[in-house]
Amino acid sequence: MENDVFMLTGIKKIIWNHETKWEKLFDNFINSLVIISIISFTIETEPGISPVLSGVLLGIEYFCVFIFTVEYLLRIITSENKLKFIFSFYGLIDLMAILPFFLTSSVDLRSIRIFRLFRLLRIFKVFRFGETIMRYKKAVSSIKPELMIFLIATIFMLYISSVGIYYFENQAQPDKFSSVFSSLWWAVATFTTIGYGDIYPITTGGKIFTSIIVFVALGIVAVPTGLFASALTNTMSEVKNSNKSKEK
Repeated sequence: MENDVFMLTGIKKIIWNHETKWEKLFDNFINSLVIISIISFTIETEPGISPVLSGVLLGIEYFCVFIFTVEYLLRIITSENKLKFIFSFYGLIDLMAILPFFLTSSVDLRSIRIFRLFRLLRIFKVFRFGETIMRYKKAVSSIKPELMIFLIATIFMLYISSVGIYYFENQAQPDKFSSVFSSLWWAVATFTTIGYGDIYPITTGGKIFTSIIVFVALGIVAVPTGLFASALTNTMSEVKNSNKSKEK
């Protein structure tokens, strides 16, 4: 009994911590498998691959899924709050990274092969313990109110843009700007300054209105970029100051 508890404690440290040599080795092993599985998945999409290569890729998939499944189960077993882990962001990512394999390998369920897209979520596992990601999360958390205001303003401006271009272009291009909803695609493409060119104004009023929207969009799109850059800089400064204090 004591040996089982000791072994479970050791496994828990290796899985959840990333400080000792063995803990870092485990992290690197899992991260390497994630990258290998993503490369394998990418090669699978190539047409006309040989049966030999297909078999190798299948073997890699079986091995990776086996390791990921064992890791997922061990995380549940060693987690202090099992339900919290299962329904956490990374817990769901871990589950969705392996679930499509079991849903599509044993039975030919062609209609749900779309779940295989979730295999791409394995890449998030690489960043599970990344300190950089934690800094990004902290930076985003510090500007949540500002981002919320930006989001509301963006939605408002998209709607105004859709209504405006509809009134300018509806009579000239009833097939492309048939309603405010159909004009929304133009608003999104213009507001993000992408401008695909599939829908564009031809009236003088529509062109002037579009020019105004583009300039407004440039200013609004720049706002979250500046906010995030400033917040990330402050977060990095806090981390550096904290490290200096620990060294002293």
